[in-house]
Amino acid sequence: MDHFQLRDGELYAEDVPLARIAEDIGTPVYVYSRATLERHARVFREALSGLDNPHIAFALKSNPNLAVIKVLQRQGFGADVVSGGEMKRALAAGVAAEDIIFSGVGKTYREMAGALDAGIGQFNIESEEEGHELAQIAAGKGLAAPCALRVNPDVDAGTHAKISTGKAENKFGVPIGRAEEIFADLSSRPGMNLRGLAVHIGSQLSSLAPFEAAFNRVGELVKALRAQGHTITHVDLGGGLGVPYKAGDVLPSPAEYGEMVARVTSDWGVRLMFEPGRVISGNAGVLLTRVIRVKRGGNGPPFVIVDAAMNDLARPALYDAWHDIDAVVPSGARMTANVVGPICETGDTFARDREIDALVAGDLAVFRTAGAYGATMASSYNSRGFVAEVMVDGDKYAVVADRILPEEITAAERVPDWLE
Repeated sequence: MDHFQLRDGELYAEDVPLARIAEDIGTPVYVYSRATLERHARVFREALSGLDNPHIAFALKSNPNLAVIKVLQRQGFGADVVSGGEMKRALAAGVAAEDIIFSGVGKTYREMAGALDAGIGQFNIESEEEGHELAQIAAGKGLAAPCALRVNPDVDAGTHAKISTGKAENKFGVPIGRAEEIFADLSSRPGMNLRGLAVHIGSQLSSLAPFEAAFNRVGELVKALRAQGHTITHVDLGGGLGVPYKAGDVLPSPAEYGEMVARVTSDWGVRLMFEPGRVISGNAGVLLTRVIRVKRGGNGPPFVIVDAAMNDLARPALYDAWHDIDAVVPSGARMTANVVGPICETGDTFARDREIDALVAGDLAVFRTAGAYGATMASSYNSRGFVAEVMVDGDKYAVVADRILPEEITAAERVPDWLE
């Protein structure tokens, strides 16, 4: 459920008509609903109520906007980060350092040292080489870095290849067949407090079966490591639970996920950690756009050209991803169209030969389920600048990220003297 609903024939975000935001802020613009974020956070937390003190860390990569992080921090969420920049955002939004998990395969020396200085709660180690470097940095500071070893369980998540992370050929984690050897090596090193394991097999999973297969393999590894004398107190089960992008899609609910986790991990005796991202923020946002014109097609449907583009919402161009498209003030009429942006690439296409609300030049429309992997993946391609972001709270709203104009980007560039 979300809080973007028709009211008297017009689409609202909570109690604010989207047309008002378009008039005041311009388009394209991302619009987030605080009530939806809070509801999703509550539902996810309640789904894990059968567990003993789970740690829930919002995956900032899905939406790192400071206001979004702040809403979730006030709901008791920590932060899962994959860069020093994301760590700084989490801290700036009020997330306690001990509630931050640092994941990612490419942590640099500077990032690891900074995270140690900040006192973050856990590093998820992605390779033995990374573990060696982190141990050396921590020992040099007289610290013991709290860590979990991320294992690659070689489980096919059944999702898009570009967001699958748990197969043997993916770059993430250490091969589960070598995990015992690597764990023994790293746990013996000064500067390393290797206290557990981590796993994350992909994003936008539509079935619980791959989760269960991966978690069972991790459970077997926990038992094996304990049998060798290692202390395992924490296991990070990652994120990846999918959301419905298309009306009528049915995916596993957080409650079903929580029941499966409780069953599979009942005898582990650890503190479980989770990294939900899309399932919290996805349906909490829309991308609001305006139709520039409708262009007659060749032998096919017309092209509805909108002012949002692939630089604002990259998922359709990257993954052929689906986003439902709705008119802000639907007339009741329908049309079949190709919905495209103004970027000079054929890949700048949001929908092909799709039945949608009838749209004409000047109409407002939304791309739904755009609160995750939307603005965070934006670029300034074609010198278009960066899209603005707004958060709605009941009958009020605020700009939570300014629109960055092309001339502001140009002002940060320099022509060297020898070209003058």
